[in-house]
Amino acid sequence: MNSATTSVDLTTPVPQMRLYRNWLKEIRGLEFATYEDLHHWSVDDLEGFWRSIWEWDRVQSPTPVTDVLGGDAMPDARWFDGATVNYARHVFGHVDAAEEAGQPAIIAQDERGRNETIGWRELRSRAASLALDLRARGIAPGDRVAAYLPNIPAAVIGLLACASVGAVWTLCSPDMGINAVLDRWRQTQPKALIAVDGVFYAGKTLDRRATLAEIRAQLPCIESLYLVSTDCAESVATDAIDFAAVIARDDEAVAGFEPEWLPFDHPLWILYSSGTTGLPKAIVHGHGGVILATAAGRLHFDLGPSYEENTLGDRFHWNSASGWVMWNIQVGGLLSGTTICLFDGSPSGTRTDPDWTRLWDFAGRAGVTWFGAGAAFFANCRKAGVEIAQIDGAERIRALGSTGSPLPPDVQRWGTAQFATLGRPDIWWCNVSGGTEIAAAFMAGNPELPDTPGRLQCRHLGAAVEAWNERGEPIVDEVGELVCTKPFPSMPLYFWGDEDGSRYRGSYFSEWPGIWRHGDWLTVHEDGSCTISGRSDATINRHGVRMGTAEIYAAVEQLPRIADTMIIDVEDADGDSRLLMFVVPSEGEQVDAETQDAVAAAIRTSLSPRFVPDLLIAAPGIPRTLSGKKQELPIKRLFAGWPVAKVINVEASSTPEVLPWYVERAQAWRSHEPSQARLRTERTS
Repeated sequence: MNSATTSVDLTTPVPQMRLYRNWLKEIRGLEFATYEDLHHWSVDDLEGFWRSIWEWDRVQSPTPVTDVLGGDAMPDARWFDGATVNYARHVFGHVDAAEEAGQPAIIAQDERGRNETIGWRELRSRAASLALDLRARGIAPGDRVAAYLPNIPAAVIGLLACASVGAVWTLCSPDMGINAVLDRWRQTQPKALIAVDGVFYAGKTLDRRATLAEIRAQLPCIESLYLVSTDCAESVATDAIDFAAVIARDDEAVAGFEPEWLPFDHPLWILYSSGTTGLPKAIVHGHGGVILATAAGRLHFDLGPSYEENTLGDRFHWNSASGWVMWNIQVGGLLSGTTICLFDGSPSGTRTDPDWTRLWDFAGRAGVTWFGAGAAFFANCRKAGVEIAQIDGAERIRALGSTGSPLPPDVQRWGTAQFATLGRPDIWWCNVSGGTEIAAAFMAGNPELPDTPGRLQCRHLGAAVEAWNERGEPIVDEVGELVCTKPFPSMPLYFWGDEDGSRYRGSYFSEWPGIWRHGDWLTVHEDGSCTISGRSDATINRHGVRMGTAEIYAAVEQLPRIADTMIIDVEDADGDSRLLMFVVPSEGEQVDAETQDAVAAAIRTSLSPRFVPDLLIAAPGIPRTLSGKKQELPIKRLFAGWPVAKVINVEASSTPEVLPWYVERAQAWRSHEPSQARLRTERTS
């Protein structure tokens, strides 16, 4: 692995946002005094803005664009009619320049410390080899190719190969159970499968041969199995195709291979919603929409080519399981010509003896300059007392990214203080919020704007995002529904199998026709920064006053005695409600009277006495989705008496071991509502 050098240049590059603004002034004659002015233009003149992104990012099409935006009514807007593009072709447009500068495409490491570095030319060759083999086995444009792979280079190669021939990529992480995988792939009917025979995670070897056999038995549509062999399984299916042998091909056909030109809206991949309360939505995104959204997104992520002088040697890492949309965002760094750094495994090692420095160690050795992770990762590092200054090479990191859940302000300030000791007192935080639905961000960062701990610095260029009240009116400095009032290029083309579009429309456009309702509580502040307060369907409403759960977590999870929490508002038959908080105490602590008093004081001080819980319940863990989000709504429904089978999907949970405890607790709650152990406080005092 290439490691950070002993002499580190701490110079901050010229922000991509500034370079873009300079380009607009020089090429288009457009000048904007503030970011807010730039954002207003980007949503008022959608055609002009997205055409500028096309040109700024040098997107290529051999066919002319007849219309940038055909019809602006969601969800039927059409983008760049006439254009032909290809995701993989755009990635490989960086090969020659990156190779000349000696910059790798991928730096990878697994949990056991094994490393692999892949150059740009080698990446293109491996993807071409696989693409040719897929085509030879009958894979045609529009056919689905499934992947059962962790965050390893083989997954990147598979995506680029499928994109090259117009196949539709659909990936499930090997940490998903068999039922969760089948719930997804039964909908999309893949024709080929690329899979590992086992994985190593959190110190354990996990053999996946039985799962693969069951997948093939349940999905006869799979005609070809490409096997990525590991040392986690001994024997394999005799009819499997050796993935390593396929991508090692080196002949004239590979050297001369070119990705196919495809219509702008040709399907690129299928992502899936969490499936916590029903069959996962199979969300289809197109080549062109993802290319454009990523091009605009790199202005907010401040990602430039690793081979250009301004961003020479930049290396982008976002810790993610392969089944989370942030894996797609991470791979999207290649579209910018940026080296991506993949870590496969648990970021903290074993569950019994966690070490929250492991991911930082990887970043230091890999020379990472842009480090992203879920908000919970940073919170755990703070609680564990991680000292980033002790990590060799960490001083090269110039940007930190957070998503998945709101990042508490005190956690962000902790991280800033850590990097100040490394000589980076101005470390930039790029907190982002968007989702699987758009494979992009609605709110993001901008290194030219002031630091805003606990907030997102700005609304994304080209995203007409507003906070609306219940009357459908935009509001400022108040919590409202997050809506997007105009089309965005990477919004879904459709849901797979949703022939009449009714499920798609019902998911996002049922509240206000033609307006995208995202399902989050949003505050747009006067200065343009934004705050996400949690899911709007999991909001706490106490006597007419609403509060997002994220604000409650920010208030209590800074307490040293608390490791994790989840809060739900459970209504009773009389129309009253009880506010229940599940608490995972820190090691050596317990949920006692002192904990209750500390929680009550924190919430009273930070928020309001209205939101002090009625009951604290010691819990063995907090249920989370595969992407790390707290499963508030399913647990709330469980306590409200919904059938377990309709509420709990073990396969869609990253913490299935704690779910039986919640089922038992909910049953006990409904049979005999506990009255003891109330917090010794009046909520409204």
